[in-house]
Amino acid sequence: MAQPPLRSDTAAVEDGFELVEPAPPERGVFANRTLNLRAVQAVGYDMDYTLIHYRIEEWERDAFEYARSILGRWGFPVDDLTFDPAAFTIGLAFDLRLGNVIKATRFGYVVRAQHGNTIMSFEDQRRVYHETVVELSEPRFEFMNTLFELSRASLWTQLIDIHDRAPLPGIASYGDLFQVVDEALTETHTAGALKADIIENPERFVDLDPGLVPTLIDQRAAGKQLLLITNSDWSYSQRMMAYCVDRFCPPGKTWRDLFDLVIVSANKPRFFHQSDPIYRVVDEQQSLLLPHRGPLEPGHVYFGGNARLVEESLGLSGGQPLYVGDHLFGDVHVTKDVLHWRTALIVRELEAEVLDAIGFADDQRELEGLMAEKVRLDRQQARLRLARDRSGSKTAASELSAISAVAIDLDEHIAPLARKAADIGNPTWGPLMRAGNDKSLFARQVERYADVYTSRVSNLRYETPYAYLRAARGSLPHDQATMS
Repeated sequence: MAQPPLRSDTAAVEDGFELVEPAPPERGVFANRTLNLRAVQAVGYDMDYTLIHYRIEEWERDAFEYARSILGRWGFPVDDLTFDPAAFTIGLAFDLRLGNVIKATRFGYVVRAQHGNTIMSFEDQRRVYHETVVELSEPRFEFMNTLFELSRASLWTQLIDIHDRAPLPGIASYGDLFQVVDEALTETHTAGALKADIIENPERFVDLDPGLVPTLIDQRAAGKQLLLITNSDWSYSQRMMAYCVDRFCPPGKTWRDLFDLVIVSANKPRFFHQSDPIYRVVDEQQSLLLPHRGPLEPGHVYFGGNARLVEESLGLSGGQPLYVGDHLFGDVHVTKDVLHWRTALIVRELEAEVLDAIGFADDQRELEGLMAEKVRLDRQQARLRLARDRSGSKTAASELSAISAVAIDLDEHIAPLARKAADIGNPTWGPLMRAGNDKSLFARQVERYADVYTSRVSNLRYETPYAYLRAARGSLPHDQATMS
C-alpha cells in the first residue's frame, strides 16, 4: 500500500491553514511550455544536485583531488594542478578536436573560447571558428550539462597546457586526453572514497534546504505519487537522504514516508529508454538483491529497472508523470524525447544570475535606451551615406560627419554598461542563459527539453501542486514593429 499522506505543516493548525508567500524572483519556476501541475499524477525526483544540493566548491574540489591522485598514479605530471570552482560553469562545451572549452549561441556560433588555461583573443577565436557551427550531436563536442563537469574541465585544460609544452606519453590527441580524464573521474565516483568522505562529513558538503520536506508533503497531500529515481547506490542514498531530510519531517516520520517508490542504481539515461531487469533491495548494504517480477510495490526499494515498468506499475502514461532532475541530458532530454514525460530542470546557478540581473536593472534600462538611440543614428548614417554617394551632396556629407561624431560619443557611454552587462554570471563566461545579445546554447537545450526550470525543488511549493504554469509569450524579431 502507498504510504498515508503527511501533514503539510509540522505544527498542528486546528482551525486554519498555511498560505505560502509568493516566490521571490530568484526562486521562481519558469515555464517554456505550459504545465498544469494539477494534471500531474506522479513526480519523480533525481537525488544528487536535485533533492540534495552540494556545496560545489567542496564536492568538486574533492572529486578533482581524487582524480588528480589517480592520474598521478598513472604517471601523469599532475603535482601542480589546482582547482578553481569559478573557472568554469555549466552550459559550455569541450571541443575535443582542438582542445578548447567554448561558449556558443543557440545557433551554435562560438562567442568565447579558451585553449588550455588561456582565453583566446577575438581574432584567434574568429579565425578558428568562423566556419564552425557547434552541433552537440557531433562526437567532436561534449556538453558541460551538470556541475560534475567542473572538475573535468579544470583537469583537462591544465593537462592541455602541459601536453602542448611536451606531448604526454600515450596521448595522441586532445580527445585521448579527455578520455583519460574521464576514466580517472569515473574511477573517482565508482571507487567509493569520495562518497565515503561525504557520508562521514555531510555538513561540509551539503547545503540543507528546510523547504524541501514541506514541498514534498504538499504534493502528497494533493494526491501525487512521489518517486525517487537515482543513479546513486542504496547505501549512499539512504544515508544522505536521512541526513538531509529526516530532521525536517514531522515527528515519527522519515524520508521513506515521503516516497511511494525508491529506485537506486537506476543507470540513467538507460533507465528511460531500455528494458533492464529490476531487483528488490533486501538489506541496507545492497549486498542482497532479489529478482523482481510483476508490478512494483510501494514501500520497497528497487535496484535498476526501467521507466516503462514504473509507468505500468503506477498506471501512468505519457504526459502524466513529471520528472525533476539537474542533468540536462541524463534526466531531462531522454525523458522528454523517449517517454514524453513532463520535465523540470534544476539549475541552482539561476538564483545568483537572477539577483545579478535585478541589481543591473536600472543600468539595463539605460543601456536599452542608449542602444535604441544607436540604432536610430546608424539608420540616419546609412541614409546620409547613400545620399552622399548618389549625388555627391555636400549637405549630406556635412550632416554625416556631425552624426558620426555623436555616434562615437554615444559608443563611449555604451561601452562601460555593455561590459558591466557581460559581467553578470560567471566572471569569464558571462550569464548562463545568454551569449552576447543572443540566447546561449545551454538556454536552447533548456527550451527544447525542459517544460519548466527553477533553481531548487522547494521552489515548487510557492506554486502549489495545483498551479497552472503558463509559458511566456515568445518574442520574435518583428514584434518591436507592432509596438506603439
